[in-house]
Amino acid sequence: MGLTRTNTSINVARALYVLICLLSGLTVAFYAGGSDYLWVGAVCGMLLASFFILVENLMKQFTLRGFSTATFGLLVGLFCAWLVSLVNIPDLIIILFDDLIRQPEAVVLGFNVALFASLGFLGIILALRGSKDEFALIIPYVRFRQDAPAGRPVLVDVDIVVDGRLEELLATGFLEKTVVVPRFVLTEIEEMARSNSVAIRARGQRGIDCLDHLKQSSEIRLTIHDSDGLASEEERAAKLLAAATVAGAKLLTSSEAVAKLARIQGVDVLNVADLARAMKQEILIGQSMELEIVKEGKEEHQGVGYTEDGVMIVVNQGSRLIGTTQQVIVMSTIETSNGLIIFSEISQDEGV
Repeated sequence: MGLTRTNTSINVARALYVLICLLSGLTVAFYAGGSDYLWVGAVCGMLLASFFILVENLMKQFTLRGFSTATFGLLVGLFCAWLVSLVNIPDLIIILFDDLIRQPEAVVLGFNVALFASLGFLGIILALRGSKDEFALIIPYVRFRQDAPAGRPVLVDVDIVVDGRLEELLATGFLEKTVVVPRFVLTEIEEMARSNSVAIRARGQRGIDCLDHLKQSSEIRLTIHDSDGLASEEERAAKLLAAATVAGAKLLTSSEAVAKLARIQGVDVLNVADLARAMKQEILIGQSMELEIVKEGKEEHQGVGYTEDGVMIVVNQGSRLIGTTQQVIVMSTIETSNGLIIFSEISQDEGV
């Protein structure tokens, strides 16, 4: 599948990096100590490659956007450290403790390293914890212009993907056409496609087909967010919220529980169930509507039709009009465990 290309590309890049480190270590060892020390170069090269691959794995949640933010914070921290270094605090320490200090140069070097490292670290942390509005305060009149036209991406969960209608939903234009799929969501969909259950396997395959169509679309940008899968439902919901926060995306879901948890934690969420309720047609008593009568009701004289959103309408004296479209008037409504049921009469204007 096209979505596995990202993983393959990363693995190829890792393999090439390990090979380069190995060859570099062998080259340095050969020219520095001769052929007897090739094993030392090989070990050093592999250790170096292993260290940075470990760092890369630990940075799976760290996006390019976060890297640029951290870089800005580092520059601010280093600038503040440079300003503090102009005060020559080490000279004051050397003067106060002249009898105890044997190597003043070491004190100056240690102080400067600690100063620049500490303020650089604080700058990174403050930048990562900050928001785009705070950057606008630091750099007046500057906005991140890409966010204005493109808007925020939407991060989708498993239910939205396997539903199969995500592409049609994006085509309406109500959502931004930048879609983020967490890695653990993709993994779960692939596991569903390999399930022994026919129903689950069909849903998983439908989700894969949906993502494949999005990947091939020229209008939709689909990205995979590297996140590890978790076992329980509670952890999965927390992972979704964390991924949405890191990616700066709105969470698109059909789960009421996930939507409530997102609102509690202050994560922007788009619940398609809320959209469906908002778009649901409101039926009022005395309202007149056209209705196709499709079958008989429980009583012999009753006919039954349905609204576009699936609400059942029982038509008095409608059994003889099955297969026709009639103008009916709503007389009463009743809420049952199976949903809303509407009772109606044939309009007197109809020649029946």
